[in-house]
Order: sequence, then C-alpha cells, then structure tokens
Amino acid sequence: MEAISTWEMVLVGALVVLVLFWIGPGIKPMLEQSRQAEKDWAGLLIPIIAVILFVLLLISMV
Repeated sequence: MEAISTWEMVLVGALVVLVLFWIGPGIKPMLEQSRQAEKDWAGLLIPIIAVILFVLLLISMV
C-alpha cells in the first residue's frame, strides 16, 4: 500500500481544521447542557445487560 502523498496530508489537515471550526461553537453549550442533565444510568446499563444475557444465551445454545 502506498504512503499518503504530501498534498493528501495537507488536504486532510485542512479538512480537520474546517471540521473543528464548524463544530467548535457548539462544544461549550453542549458540555454545559450535559453537566446539567439528569443522570440516567439505567438507560445505559439495561441494554448492556440485555446484550450480555443474549450473548450468553447464544453461547449456551451451541
């Protein structure tokens, strides 16, 4: 596989800078909003436990 040429690295760097400028103004309000939001650990843990149980069920069927 060929290495990335110089102009491709410059293009990717410029794209990264443009994306950072595009999402930059929204980062601070998003962080403030996440600090003030209710903590909903059940919404995270229940799907994870369900997936683990499903995988264990699939393993036990083999």
